[in-house]
Amino acid sequence: MAVTKIKPIRGTVNKAIAYIIDPKKTDDELLVSAFACAASDAAAKEFEWTRNLAAQQGAQIPTVLARHLIQSFDVGEVSPEVAHEIGKQFADEWLKGKYEYVIATHIDKGHCHNHIIFNAVNFVDYHSYRSNKRTYRELRQLSDAICKEHGLSVIPPSQNKGMDYKEYTEAKRGTSWKQKLRQTIDRLVITANDWDEFLKLMQEAGYEIKPGKYISFRAEGQERFTRAKTIGENYSEERLKERIAGRNPRKQQMQTERKGISLIIDIQNSIKAQESKGYEHWTKINNLKQAAKTLNFLTEHSLTSYAELEAKVADIQSSYDRTGKELKGVEARLREIQPIIKNIGNYQRLKPVYAAFQKAKDRSQFRSQHEAELVIFEAARSTLLAIQGDGKLPSLKSLQTEQEQLSQEQQRLYEERASLKKQEKQITTIKANVDALLHLDEQGRTEKTQEQKKQRE
Repeated sequence: MAVTKIKPIRGTVNKAIAYIIDPKKTDDELLVSAFACAASDAAAKEFEWTRNLAAQQGAQIPTVLARHLIQSFDVGEVSPEVAHEIGKQFADEWLKGKYEYVIATHIDKGHCHNHIIFNAVNFVDYHSYRSNKRTYRELRQLSDAICKEHGLSVIPPSQNKGMDYKEYTEAKRGTSWKQKLRQTIDRLVITANDWDEFLKLMQEAGYEIKPGKYISFRAEGQERFTRAKTIGENYSEERLKERIAGRNPRKQQMQTERKGISLIIDIQNSIKAQESKGYEHWTKINNLKQAAKTLNFLTEHSLTSYAELEAKVADIQSSYDRTGKELKGVEARLREIQPIIKNIGNYQRLKPVYAAFQKAKDRSQFRSQHEAELVIFEAARSTLLAIQGDGKLPSLKSLQTEQEQLSQEQQRLYEERASLKKQEKQITTIKANVDALLHLDEQGRTEKTQEQKKQRE
């Protein structure tokens, strides 16, 4: 499990970087890495150089100089080395190889946590990083996805609203008031016949109840009341009443003895059977307009059997996964070449400054006057030499051509993936509608698929 937060840096970036790479916190800097910049506080100069280049290109420079991203892991859940690799993967995928960043994994607080400081302006197209509720939500989703890849736990979406790292850690230890309240509600809501009985059971469980706009509970020994809505969307008064009223819904088993009836006819018959419990259930969760849309979709796409519907769902999901893999490959290559392009550009741009430094009578004075330019030049030169090795670097022109082609492919895949995501949402909704209309449980869906396969044979 990883909890993330992000904050702006408006002051001295070098001090912030110096703090996160502290040898005492990072196992003598073994847990420090960087992308497209030095793995030291000198990275602040590279950040500034990029912002200056952006200003020269006419870009509006933000007041925020850099962003500080923190990724905290649960105690004992991950080793420092794995935490560091997860942090790098997280930064690489989130920043798309466009922003310089320094990452440091701290091991001095009992739990591993990553500090990632990245430039507020990227070095590819000089756009500023946008931080808002939507990007933060997407950032957290990416962190959770990567944690799942590595077998780590995540905060359940229905339970993480209003829960910070401290609260979640307490919950895992069983010491959270919110967690205890949540467990008590979940236990009693399935036994209560109505709202009044539920409140009585909560009182018998030791909770003081405060009614009002938002119902609140306080356990014995708890200092303050807890609003039920703050422990998750399933715990508001309205939702709790719905859970009490709708508990243990009776599911109709599909009658498998019907032979030779298509999926569309099944649905049409279900809609016509207005006296059936299946219809009553349908009208509660949706309406006839949605039923009509479902029928139209099935007809339009010639989906005449449940097996064909399942195959359609699987095909779209497979295509979505395929484009995701292709997109990762394109972005991985962009992350390789974009820093090279940056460093070749800086090397060529600042080579005259370095030549003047070599010829200067008073090199100390010249360096003091051109410190930033010389630091950037030397960083670019050493980076390019390390990349080149015994071989030869590609030309800047060829790299820029490849970058343009990859960027076009990246955009195409973005659009294809967005379209497939929309299709996936639509087809899964249609399938859910079909299941609701026919009132199929998991066993019923399997039987329906098998029945229709036999009919085709």
